[in-house]
Amino acid sequence: MKVLLLDDLPAVALEQLKAQGFSFVVAKAADNAVDMVKTHAPQALVVRSRKVTSEILDAGPGITLVVRAGSGVDTIDLPGCSRRGVFVASCAGKNAAAVAELVFGLILALDRRIPEAAVQLKDARWNKKALAAPARGLMGRVLGVLGMGAIGRLVAERGKAFGMRVVAWDPLAKPEMAEVWGVELLSQPDDVAAFSDVVSVHLALTPQTRGLCGKNFFSAMRRGSVFINASRGELLDEPALLAALDARDLRAGLDVFAGEPSGGEATFENALARHPRVVATPHLGASTQQAQDAIALETVRILREYRDTGRVPTAVNLARATPATHLLTVRHLDRVGVLAHVLNGLRAAGVNVQEMENVIFDGAHAALARIHLDRAVEKPTLDTIQAANGDILELRLIALTPAAR
Repeated sequence: MKVLLLDDLPAVALEQLKAQGFSFVVAKAADNAVDMVKTHAPQALVVRSRKVTSEILDAGPGITLVVRAGSGVDTIDLPGCSRRGVFVASCAGKNAAAVAELVFGLILALDRRIPEAAVQLKDARWNKKALAAPARGLMGRVLGVLGMGAIGRLVAERGKAFGMRVVAWDPLAKPEMAEVWGVELLSQPDDVAAFSDVVSVHLALTPQTRGLCGKNFFSAMRRGSVFINASRGELLDEPALLAALDARDLRAGLDVFAGEPSGGEATFENALARHPRVVATPHLGASTQQAQDAIALETVRILREYRDTGRVPTAVNLARATPATHLLTVRHLDRVGVLAHVLNGLRAAGVNVQEMENVIFDGAHAALARIHLDRAVEKPTLDTIQAANGDILELRLIALTPAAR
């Protein structure tokens, strides 16, 4: 299996790929991704910061897997991959501790004005009087978390360790999860803004979450409170935050920005990054040795499992539900051609298969196939299929309820 790494990975990943028999090529930063794909004809792509576009996918018809050596997959053309039958996998959760640590670095830097103090001392200025007075402290304050995935949960845990009360909102959270997570779940993002002294955002970027933190959200935040975004820059309406920093005496810690450079070095002009009420970092959330090594090893694990089993353990673009309306169970002898005969009969009837599995009984004498269909099959058709093959023991059609689909 040939792998093309369009971005650098730590040495541990390259060592593991070599040890496990992978053929791989590492692209240089200056290499054109489309040309690299055409030249090397990979079966799998690995990316960190580079975007995977339709042009790249068209250049590599043999690509069957794209691995994002990180958590978010918004830099990958997911619809394009799904149309082509290309798996997309991520290393979600492997950088969670690193991001959570940076979040509290930003919170403490803002509350205790650490960057200003450090810069002034380097300039030989002892300004304790001005810098010490505004600090509010974290104990007893309210931490609001938007998004209770792996990172959000670790941020909540660390907030409680600082003696903070934690409130949260997650679009998929069920009420019973509040006790499991040890937080108070609120019904709307604006409620979190209104109740919190510090709000930290940890949501995936989707059409529903893009620009979620906008004018109404910042208007709901308490005066003098802190906003943290170490997730995706596009979750934030940047002009709305810029206006709220002064109008509502807010402070912000930002590790991500809309339109940020994809490479490691670049000129970056951004009004929020320069604002005196903002502590900004250049997308450093996952940049610890621990996180990078964990992501590298997870990338290798995904590639190995796909090569050896055909399964992608962290695939993000598989359908949660299919158009299947009926389930056909086929109890049959474990003989060559039985399922091919059934599928040919379904094809002749114009019935499409959505999902299929075949399980074998002890001894490998008999098996049961479960075939999800996009519509019902007429009984005469089923009778004809069964009558024409003596290895079929039983055909049974079940109408699926919405909950079972």
